[in-house]
Amino acid sequence: MIKFLPILLALAYGIAMVRFSAWRTARTLDANSTELADPHLGKLINQMAAALDLPRIKVHIYEIEPINGLAAPDGRIFLTRGFYERYQAGQVTPSELASVIAHELGHVALGHSRRRMIDFSGQNAVRTALAMVLNRFLPGVGMVIANSVMSLLMARLSRADEYEADAYAAALLVKSGIGTSAQKSLLERLPHLTGAHGATTPAWLLSHPKTEERVKAIERLERKWGIA
Repeated sequence: MIKFLPILLALAYGIAMVRFSAWRTARTLDANSTELADPHLGKLINQMAAALDLPRIKVHIYEIEPINGLAAPDGRIFLTRGFYERYQAGQVTPSELASVIAHELGHVALGHSRRRMIDFSGQNAVRTALAMVLNRFLPGVGMVIANSVMSLLMARLSRADEYEADAYAAALLVKSGIGTSAQKSLLERLPHLTGAHGATTPAWLLSHPKTEERVKAIERLERKWGIA
């Protein structure tokens, strides 16, 4: 029993951190966000709500500058102020911003946001167990290797989540009459909008897939659905 104590402690710590992180995230979002009120976007959001048989989809503006969309663990959808300002400046169309909302709805519907919070406890336990085993053969560097392995694994899982959310968004955009053209055009321009153009980080180390691969995946869906 004693030899399993570190793993049990890691699991308990992970569960506690999940709860604390969820509470802290909710508090931060509540204190720094307001509900979106935009007639042009509202029309598209209502179309998506009707396609999902929902009375309403609430979207909030999170008051931070980085360009991003967020799906909170409690299911709420957020666009950052920086993203919304690009839209107000005419750099992003209403349909393109609607595709971001559809993508974040995918993360909620597919359970990605909540799972990422819950997975923290499991990651912690696996990381500790792996480090214990590796330290027997490579004393002093087991935790370093374990951290690297877990980081790569979680990045790969995150990329899979992005593909799934893209597919959900594409289906929702088609069903709601918005279409996938804006989804693809925004993905192609995101590196420029976010200032990440020319980044040299290998795609397999990133939490998001390469833009061109995401666009190709959407185009495969279009061909499958007969709308290409």
